Amino acid sequence: MTINNLQDEIIEEFSQFDDWMDKYALLIDLGNTLKPFDEKYKTPQNIIEGCQSRVWLNAEINDGIITYQGESDAILVKGIVSLLIQVLSGHTPEEILNTELYFIDKIGLKEHLSPTRSNGLVAMIKQMKMYALVYNAKK
Repeated sequence: MTINNLQDEIIEEFSQFDDWMDKYALLIDLGNTLKPFDEKYKTPQNIIEGCQSRVWLNAEINDGIITYQGESDAILVKGIVSLLIQVLSGHTPEEILNTELYFIDKIGLKEHLSPTRSNGLVAMIKQMKMYALVYNAKK
């Protein structure tokens, strides 16, 4: 499935709710679906700078496909991490680098986050794209 197909699915899923309290509940549920984050990756170099809460992000590449893993100590942020991983994990560095993440604006996520959480979201996306850039340069 393409990144845009995944984004469209998320937009559809979030459009089922009018109330942002329901959307926050969905984000929390998504955070609970994240695969357990291996403790060995909870290192200072995997912490995302600029986030209000602690967020760890790791990426690995196998056969040209990037797999992201993430974790946060804040339940809502964990849901945001889960969304980003759902969209970007399992794709090539080129696909990740050439994708505009339009689902964030379409579901209204950024406007419903505090300024520090919004900055954290930008920092998470930047780090995920940085991993893709590094892996793309290594091939």
